Amino acid sequence: MIVYRCDFCGETRDCGQHEIENREYDVCAECWTALMAKLHGKGRPRKGREMVMLPLPPQPPAPAPETKPHFPERPTIIADGGVH
Repeated sequence: MIVYRCDFCGETRDCGQHEIENREYDVCAECWTALMAKLHGKGRPRKGREMVMLPLPPQPPAPAPETKPHFPERPTIIADGGVH
């Protein structure tokens, strides 16, 4: 504990930092005990964690398999020695 000014009572005491609703407060032990006693039994009961099954996101259609362009066979060159 570090000596700070309590955010609840305003007195300089040994205060601990506590997070309440995503904000940090410096609260002395007396104010913290009083706050915990006031809040005892309030709020929602804690439930055991349940596993929730979500549907899978839609998958894009599978791309068509790529086909290689059909090239004709290499032409056969016959050299007959003459010019055409």
